[in-house]
Amino acid sequence: MITYESRLRLYSCDTCLFKIISCQFVQKAEFEKLQNRSTQLRFRRGESILKQNATATHLVFLQKGIVKFSVEDEGEKTQILTITKAPSLIGGVNIFNQGINMFSVFAVEDSECCLIEVPILKEIALSNPDYMMKLLEIISGMFKISILNFISLAHKQVNGKVADVIIYLSKAIYQNKIINLSLSRKELAEFAGCSTENLIHTLTKFHKEGILEVSGKKIEIKDFERLEKISKVG
Repeated sequence: MITYESRLRLYSCDTCLFKIISCQFVQKAEFEKLQNRSTQLRFRRGESILKQNATATHLVFLQKGIVKFSVEDEGEKTQILTITKAPSLIGGVNIFNQGINMFSVFAVEDSECCLIEVPILKEIALSNPDYMMKLLEIISGMFKISILNFISLAHKQVNGKVADVIIYLSKAIYQNKIINLSLSRKELAEFAGCSTENLIHTLTKFHKEGILEVSGKKIEIKDFERLEKISKVG
């Protein structure tokens, strides 16, 4: 449970992207209401930021780090919906799901977040339609990524799935052909929608074929063109 007895600020709100966006639509006094009902927290790798099926009490602005969105089914099988890095607004979809978290969010690496109370955010957003529309735009953009990921993976074989995941991580998260992974092999498999064994087998195959160079947590894309071709043919 979040308390407000100690409001340690991990970073300045003046440089926060959420404040910059918000203050384009709301008055300074209104933003200060949000700021006064928020708290900044550190989450270590593997810690839960939002828990599936729990009450959606906070919207989360990820200031630093990388997180994963995951869903656990009744058989306790986990699927990673998407992975995102800071700066990012997360958990917004939960607010419009009858106040219940549709998914969990876990820190993939040490992260810093600002947790904003939902009631005060709703109050201010409802009185500022343009601000509400901007928040919905950001929230729907994140949800769109998850949907497109599911559609893509549903129609592909393991080779295509693994290629998709490596390309996504390279372009969207690490922005480099050399990926120093924060994810385990199990997490990569959950993101690709395949078994850990199939993921490892495919990475080994790509390594032998000179498409990737895989060494522990480090994956280097040696032939991006071939990897993209595998992604397209699925």
